[in-house]
Amino acid sequence: MAPLMRELQDFENPRFVPLKDKLYAASFHLMKLLPARYMLEQAAARGALQPGATICESSSGTFGLALSMLAARQGYGLVLVSDWALDRHLHRRLEELKAEVSIVVEPAATGGLQQARLDRLQFYLNSIPGSYWPAQYDNPDNPLAYGQFAAQMIAAIGRIDCLIGSVGSGGSMSGSSRYLRALFPELHVIGVDTPNSVLFGQPSGKLGLSGLGGNILPKNVDHSQFDEVHWLTPVETFQATHELHRTHGLFMGPTSGAAYRVAEWWSRKHPDKTAVTIFPDEGHRYSETVYDPQWLSKFPEISATTPEQPADVASPRERMMSWSRFAWERRSLSDVLAT
Repeated sequence: MAPLMRELQDFENPRFVPLKDKLYAASFHLMKLLPARYMLEQAAARGALQPGATICESSSGTFGLALSMLAARQGYGLVLVSDWALDRHLHRRLEELKAEVSIVVEPAATGGLQQARLDRLQFYLNSIPGSYWPAQYDNPDNPLAYGQFAAQMIAAIGRIDCLIGSVGSGGSMSGSSRYLRALFPELHVIGVDTPNSVLFGQPSGKLGLSGLGGNILPKNVDHSQFDEVHWLTPVETFQATHELHRTHGLFMGPTSGAAYRVAEWWSRKHPDKTAVTIFPDEGHRYSETVYDPQWLSKFPEISATTPEQPADVASPRERMMSWSRFAWERRSLSDVLAT
């Protein structure tokens, strides 16, 4: 089983791209292939995933695509629960890979569309005998998978002083920083989120981004790994995504744009430090949204000037109308909110 899965390993490994002196991007074709492969391998080794079984998961993005690619090669069935925001080109590709895609339209009273998707997912798990749920948000194999990525960073770059990345499931940032700190205890870790996301204490609300933030708190977000947290609005993220493309020729998704904005700012403040920022996936599935001028015209503030630096906030629960920053200081979520 493992050799077949590892045939896709070239797709899960990053390119390390210098953005400027001492600032590097770990740019992925499809980062979620790494944790998806590792989770399925571990589940098969434990006997939790049997040959020919059906995998069931909730995903509206690249984790679902990664599972589809792996399931197609390994002969697993696959049911993906998603929502109306699923890109139509990605939807077509998932079905071409023989995944059954179930679309949720109405949000749950608490937890929004994410909770509604989990409720639908539970129905499939209960009705399909022998089905397996990777549970990317809570599965400890998700962050464990990033030991491989941490080793690749060190081999390519050497000493790393700062790691910057967007946070969704929590696996990439929490797992990578945990491994890196074994060698670099003073590593500075910056998480990037968006307003109305509960991941770092914002009141739950409507999210305008795919792959960044969430209305349900995953167990894989290890808050004690983060030294600071930044929140970028959707429009600021779109602007940064275009700047990344224009300036460096990197055609990436908005989660990469958000990470780039924060990384470029931190690198300017610390020119003698080596920083790495994570770009999780390429921009092809955003060609009709983030990269479409007509779609962007729906946002009147898209032509506004982007702040050159974040505004410091006293609490992660504040209302954030523009790029904001909070000194997290490696504390738990409960400790931060208590103070």
